Amino acid sequence: MRDGVLLSADIYQPKAEGEFPAIVVRTPYGKTTDQSHQTGCFFAENGYAIMYMDVRGREDSDGEFIPYRNEGIDGYDSIEWIAAQPWCMGKVGTLGGSYLGRVQWLTALHKPPSLKTMIPLVTPSDPFVEWPTGLPNPQHICWVYRTSGRVQQNLNVVNWAEVYDHLPMIEMDEKTGRRSEQWKEEVRHSYLDDYWKHLCYQDKFDQIDLPVLHISGWYDDEQIGTPLNFIGMTHTDESKKSKHHQRLLMGPWPHQVNKSTTFGELEFGPTSIIDMHQYQLRWFDYWLKGIDNQLMEEAPVQIFVMGENKWRQEQEWPLARTAWTKYYLHSDGNANSLFGDGTLSAEKPKIGEPEEDHYRYDPSNPVPFITEMISSQIGGADDYSAIERRDDVLVYTTEKLTEDLEVTGPVTAEIYASTDGRDTDFMVKLLDVWPSGYAQRLTDGMVRGRFREGMETPKLLEPGEIYPFHVDCWNTSHVFKKGHKIRIEVASSAFPKYDRNLNTGDELGVTSEMKTANQTIYHNEQHPSAIVLPVIPKR
Repeated sequence: MRDGVLLSADIYQPKAEGEFPAIVVRTPYGKTTDQSHQTGCFFAENGYAIMYMDVRGREDSDGEFIPYRNEGIDGYDSIEWIAAQPWCMGKVGTLGGSYLGRVQWLTALHKPPSLKTMIPLVTPSDPFVEWPTGLPNPQHICWVYRTSGRVQQNLNVVNWAEVYDHLPMIEMDEKTGRRSEQWKEEVRHSYLDDYWKHLCYQDKFDQIDLPVLHISGWYDDEQIGTPLNFIGMTHTDESKKSKHHQRLLMGPWPHQVNKSTTFGELEFGPTSIIDMHQYQLRWFDYWLKGIDNQLMEEAPVQIFVMGENKWRQEQEWPLARTAWTKYYLHSDGNANSLFGDGTLSAEKPKIGEPEEDHYRYDPSNPVPFITEMISSQIGGADDYSAIERRDDVLVYTTEKLTEDLEVTGPVTAEIYASTDGRDTDFMVKLLDVWPSGYAQRLTDGMVRGRFREGMETPKLLEPGEIYPFHVDCWNTSHVFKKGHKIRIEVASSAFPKYDRNLNTGDELGVTSEMKTANQTIYHNEQHPSAIVLPVIPKR
């Protein structure tokens, strides 16, 4: 690297003589895995030199590992190093998912001349887009522990449930048995300040002019980033050549994309798995070898529609024909739990109807978010019918659908609420209720009261005042089948997906004192709480 630090890489090359385009993959998880070897052999056999590199401070590479902080310039130096090799023709692409995806975006901002295209998968967003709480998601400590030191740490030696329960959060690292200054620093910076802005790329798409193949899954726990990146790269200055060279692929997958036709209790069918290596090869062949394989003649968006379990091609994202449809909250004042009287319909609340629902949020007994304890996949297509028995979960459900209804696109909610605390949270979850009672989670989101106007400007709440809370519930593509019901839940916790708001208004992450908050959700003519669904009309 430019500062003299040596990074270690494995390079797979074709057996033939000559010059070849190159692919760079930079990872903190070790370059010698079975998956790395299989991918390296595949691309070498198809005429590419592919380099797997341990990022700075990990595995065989020298230097100190500080997540993301050096990846932009190290990525630049790595790309230009391989481009200058006598067996490289000077054209380079990048590939990789999750941390390896964000690395590509941070590298692209430095504009390495030899970088011609990228394939980022399941890419994390800018700080606080996935975790809009001002604090790391509690399960992030699992990743911090895993990547502490030079090699992978054994996650099975830690009782993660006890770690996530520990307060204050700034001491959570010590509960694992490994002190982490990185964790403590991230907790101390509890809003979007310069410490975090150094890692932002989603506000800089105008600086990146590259063809990009964006890949993720509807159940990816970092899903929100990929559609946002596609939108950002396609809604830029018309003069950018790459504006029309973006492609989006969204499957019915978790964070480990394209591994199985099943997820939880769901079976998506044999077509839900594709030959990902061949799919990526076509992209690199077009942009790095100049092979005319009709790639750019195809629709730019390919999505898997769950429920219908079919792939479909589209021309844009979100879809131009979307009918943005509000489903309003109604009740007789007792929407608490699955057994309450909450309903959901396209009919707006009228004068004279009951106007509000109430519940108590106790941080010492948060609403569970169903997930495995380690952070490799947070949540899935889980059945929330048991969770919905709690009185601190408001449940609103439509009548049985008389015909299939497709919802494809970004899901948002506008919730009018008040609290007797200085700060609190509101969560909204979208579910498909099957005739059996299985309440399938589709997607969800949350807002923290102090960040209702943005992550840069925390402002505490006035107790008793009614506020509109805009909740980004991410994206989905799903057909609610005839006889099913649409449901949303409203609560104030989803633990351990998000940290618990302690309701005191104190500085985040450094205290243990907690208070119970009394919450009110309004659904009247003046405050019509609703979820906005991207309904796709039948063709």
